[in-house]
Amino acid sequence: MEFEQILRLIDKIDAAGVSSFEYENNGQKISVKWDRDKKETVYSAAPVQAEKVVSEKVKETGNLVTSPLVGTFYAAPSQDSQPFVKKGDVVKKGQVLAIVEAMKLMNEIESEFEGIVADILVENGQSVEYGTPLFRIEEA
Repeated sequence: MEFEQILRLIDKIDAAGVSSFEYENNGQKISVKWDRDKKETVYSAAPVQAEKVVSEKVKETGNLVTSPLVGTFYAAPSQDSQPFVKKGDVVKKGQVLAIVEAMKLMNEIESEFEGIVADILVENGQSVEYGTPLFRIEEA
């Protein structure tokens, strides 16, 4: 994405009242956060090495559940609810692990594996891309 396109996108997102935005492509990451109370905008840009981050968080054992779409990761059905799963929980194939919100639609992320939740690899409210590792499930 060209610099001018990024600026236009940021302006549109700002006008929509969104509080944060992250964009990642080819090892470059741009993060924009608006403090709506203070009317401040904080920009940051940094190269990322997704493979390195994943390899640091993911051991070689277990199966990865990845995001099937771009959106926002939510560990629970609502802010007041308990997370769908916690580290150490036993899960069955087809069990809901989390939600990824995309374009105001809540998409349930189901486990493709049976086993134990060994790692939760993203934070609640974090933006995720297609293929982002969300959970590591080890065989029970």
